[in-house]
Amino acid sequence: MSTATGTVAQGSLATLRKFVRTPRPQAEVCELCAKSLEPLHQHLLELDKRRVTCACDACAILFDGNARQRFRRIPRDPRQLRDFLMDDQEWESLLIPINLAFFTHSSAAGRVVAQYPSPGGVMESTLDLHSWSAIAERNPVLQQFEPDVEALLVNRVSENRLYFRAPIDQCFRLVGILRTNWHGLSGGTQVWREIDRFFNELAHASGEQRGA
Repeated sequence: MSTATGTVAQGSLATLRKFVRTPRPQAEVCELCAKSLEPLHQHLLELDKRRVTCACDACAILFDGNARQRFRRIPRDPRQLRDFLMDDQEWESLLIPINLAFFTHSSAAGRVVAQYPSPGGVMESTLDLHSWSAIAERNPVLQQFEPDVEALLVNRVSENRLYFRAPIDQCFRLVGILRTNWHGLSGGTQVWREIDRFFNELAHASGEQRGA
């Protein structure tokens, strides 16, 4: 008898589920004023926590270029550096354990820091500042980067070396892609396919910006 009752209850529950609406994705809002945001919106970097915050245009502009506030506005547009100069020996001198990395001038540390994506998240690598100074001298464009929110993003996984002046949120996005798609010891084919897609999108966005 209890078995029959259980079967009826399960059937009724299954019927009710047909009429239950799937919850809609929660709309993104500005984390400062709670205004609704479009899918493409501004981002701020919370400097102390190194956390990316969503913001509306009105709030984001308040933190444009102000180094003394809690937040700093993150630029939107990447730029591919096709003339960037770095040979294999210079890269090896930076002591980065993998061929993906990004370099940012940290206001808190008062120097350039090197970070790279891993299955465990963002990892920081000890940077040989003497070697970095030599690279920076050959590439004056590095002096134009905004501290904390712009990075030199390097992809030397394949023979086609790629260098970008990238917003820091894009670097964190790359970390997320590697972390969520990594399987086994080598990562698997899926993670490298997604990484290739990420850099293709970045190059496309950079190309549109140059055309504009």
